[in-house]
Amino acid sequence: MPPKTQERQVSCENGTITYVLTRKSVKNVNLRIKSDGRVLVSANSRVPVRFIDEFIKEKQQFILSALARYEEKRKHTEDVPRMYVSGENYLLLGRNLQLKVEESEQEEVYTDGVYLFLRVRDNNDFCRKESMMANWLREYQKTAFQALIDEVYLVFEKYGVRYPQLKIRDMTSRWGSCQTKKGIITLNSQLIKFPRRCIAYVVVHEFAHFIHPNHSREFWDFVAMIMPDWKERRKELNHGI
Repeated sequence: MPPKTQERQVSCENGTITYVLTRKSVKNVNLRIKSDGRVLVSANSRVPVRFIDEFIKEKQQFILSALARYEEKRKHTEDVPRMYVSGENYLLLGRNLQLKVEESEQEEVYTDGVYLFLRVRDNNDFCRKESMMANWLREYQKTAFQALIDEVYLVFEKYGVRYPQLKIRDMTSRWGSCQTKKGIITLNSQLIKFPRRCIAYVVVHEFAHFIHPNHSREFWDFVAMIMPDWKERRKELNHGI
């Protein structure tokens, strides 16, 4: 008897597609693509997984196109190139911070929670401003995400979960991923735009995979036990920026 829910990966011509297969009493193989990048498939337990994998390969263009559209929508705030001038807005942890650029002998980037200050010796040095902002944003992401990892780990430590390594990168179709055997949690750099409660949901979700390395009923029950309002947080996250 195959498991009711399992995560599978299919190597296609244009990339690897990860999908969640749920066994239900349905007549056809049903495909849904969610705005958060999840590919969901439901099928009768009598349908072989080989058939479903082939079904995914046949639909790969449709799936990848849909995922690309969702990713483009999620990144729409990045469409306008940064000029690093006063008045530009940065969305950080759910708050819109307005950039203020000032010439100063002491170069630095910092925020007071309302404004984002960029102090640079030469206001016309675009490359310098770009480099300073990129470095600051990377550190801001690392600090914010690491703090959440530390908080959530206090909950999961009692379940025997070892402290994970955090990686941050741009991801096209996921908010996060977990390498259970290597003890690595990877978070999408774009998460920094969302409120802390939304990022916390992703962190809990990935931590839960150390205990249930799938998306089974047991996995979701466990997430609900740790974070009862996870559905509201995920809805807020999937609603976009």
